[in-house]
Amino acid sequence: MSRQMSKARFLYSSTAQSADLYYLCGVQVPDAFLAGVIRGESFAVVNRLEFARVASNGLLGEVRLLETEQRKASEMLGIALVDVGPSELILYYLRRARLRSIEVPCDFPAALYARLVAAGIRVDFGTAPFFKERECKTEAEAKAIRAGNAASAAGIRAAEKVLREAVIAGNYLKYKGRTLTSEVLRAVIDHACLERGALAQNTIVAGGDQACDPHEAGHGPLRPNQLIIVDCFPRIQATGYHGDMTRTFLKGRANEAQRTMVAAVRAAQLASLSKVKHGARGSAVHAAGEIVFKERGYRTERRGEAFVGFIHSTGHGLGLEVHESPRVSSGAPALKTGQVITVEPGLYYPGLGACRIEDVVLVTRKGFEPLSSMHYRWEIR
Repeated sequence: MSRQMSKARFLYSSTAQSADLYYLCGVQVPDAFLAGVIRGESFAVVNRLEFARVASNGLLGEVRLLETEQRKASEMLGIALVDVGPSELILYYLRRARLRSIEVPCDFPAALYARLVAAGIRVDFGTAPFFKERECKTEAEAKAIRAGNAASAAGIRAAEKVLREAVIAGNYLKYKGRTLTSEVLRAVIDHACLERGALAQNTIVAGGDQACDPHEAGHGPLRPNQLIIVDCFPRIQATGYHGDMTRTFLKGRANEAQRTMVAAVRAAQLASLSKVKHGARGSAVHAAGEIVFKERGYRTERRGEAFVGFIHSTGHGLGLEVHESPRVSSGAPALKTGQVITVEPGLYYPGLGACRIEDVVLVTRKGFEPLSSMHYRWEIR
């Protein structure tokens, strides 16, 4: 993947906080450091602790030793060595390159921005993602995302196994003699992902009305005969790429309203998937699911302080971030070959519960290639 840029561009962050920085460098660095691209040449400035590891990765055009660069900047700028921070290093590189303007990402530190502007540098903010080529994935990136989704599936299968082994005891589910809770099931999922080399954080296991808040993680006992949303989006530690998958389960016996709602969500997902291809607007993919819900009588509306129905977008881009470009929602632009998106319609009605089904696909010229795989059987007796 190309990291070549024509402008002077700078980032200052850690790779844990900046997917763009990780994309540029391709190696994990836990502490903030400076990296940039000047006239098409990429570089990073790291301390001696990180130097050999970053240099050996090979993605960057050059890896510079922080201590050496600070001495050079101190001499050229005529300031004390102790006063050379990231903003002074940027000024040093701009003076060497005879430049007076830079482009930075939208999350660039405000303190550094203020110092550069005070020094007479023009600072422009780039769009997100900072490196636009992140939107269209290479074969290697698609493979990494597929591995992330395999970890997601492993976690959800582990949750399904526990639900199958659980027994109904009155208004509770019991597993190995103990009340089964969202917290217990989440730990099972996260452990299964870890065994696949993936770190799962903020995994959702939400049952009943809790699941009517799409980002509610879930807490407390899981109940029989209630819909349970399980949403797992782990990050493969070796590559940095994510998986993202959601399935809805019910332990016990579903009623007709629950079965009808789950069927509507799956039908909406299939309708949206049928629209996915290069050149199709993300808004059209979103609208396809909306039409299914409207035709089946599921209204989206505000009820007091709550919103019910199909209350979120159909999907989002997936890669080094769980939520990244492109959008798959009302007003979203055309899809492009190589983009990776989630397709995850859902319905949310307190009193009835909630259902969401999510898969990940790679956009192709004529349609899509699935990057996630797991069955859709949801009722567990």
